[in-house]
Amino acid sequence: MEIILSNESDRPINEQITSQFKEMIMKGELKPGEPLPSIRGLARDLHVSVITTQRAYDNLQKDGFIITVPSKGTFVSAQNKDFIREENLRRIESLLLDAAVLGKENGVSLDKLIKTLEIVYAHN
Repeated sequence: MEIILSNESDRPINEQITSQFKEMIMKGELKPGEPLPSIRGLARDLHVSVITTQRAYDNLQKDGFIITVPSKGTFVSAQNKDFIREENLRRIESLLLDAAVLGKENGVSLDKLIKTLEIVYAHN
């Protein structure tokens, strides 16, 4: 598991950690029940404060991505597939919105955008 942080990003460090964990969980790189590093261990590995990693874990737990079992540790939650699907659909909509805006700004027709999506979809 690799978390990459950027001091040059506009996003706070705890949000960078949160989003990377969410992405790994949604892509299936982290499986339900899989243990996560301790808050202190992650803070040490990333060279950030314990408060920063605590905030990231709090956000992940609030959003249902992880669970903390007292005296045992923190684990990827056994989420239902509907939740993961909804989260992925939200990400897809966001990416498609970006593509639509970029297409409009550059005079690309809706038909051309749809054909481009069909080609990309077919080859992946």
